[in-house]
Amino acid sequence: MKRYPAIGVCGLDCGLCPRYYTVGPSRCPGCAGPDFSNKHPSCSFITCCVKKKNLEVCGECPDFPCPKFKSEEECRQVKESSSYPPYRKVMPNLHSIKEHGIERFVQQQRRRIKLLERMIKDFDDGRSKSHYCKAAALLDPAGLESSLAAAVRRIKADHIKPNDAKTKAKILRGLLDELASKEGMNT
Repeated sequence: MKRYPAIGVCGLDCGLCPRYYTVGPSRCPGCAGPDFSNKHPSCSFITCCVKKKNLEVCGECPDFPCPKFKSEEECRQVKESSSYPPYRKVMPNLHSIKEHGIERFVQQQRRRIKLLERMIKDFDDGRSKSHYCKAAALLDPAGLESSLAAAVRRIKADHIKPNDAKTKAKILRGLLDELASKEGMNT
């Protein structure tokens, strides 16, 4: 039904969610991904946007933002979920899609996903995936790239063993926290 099943109709990018990277039956396939409807109750956003209007995301709808959405202020105040924390990106993502198109948004998100996948592959200690997902969703991609490069340099300079996942994760998490602080965000 959707060309980009990992891009939620509501503006969230499932490709930046820890549940998307879970191995096993609790893995979320992304909004409208394979077997999504069997794993999640019916979503009124999908029903309206995809099934009724044949759109990819709500940001493509001429009626966006409709009454289904909370105000921008309400979105900023939503308590963050442990499975997908950056709800504050919903409205900015949808406005970006409305203004620049879905293709440009997808390109930007692919860059973020590549960075996230590198963080998970090279720096995950089994406890940092949610932190990396949140950082990839919220922080500037150029800053993420710089943080990854700095982590690699520090690991090399400090002679950290390749299999010392705990120390590697601690280094990257510290750099990401510094970046978040500079950008005025919490990760």
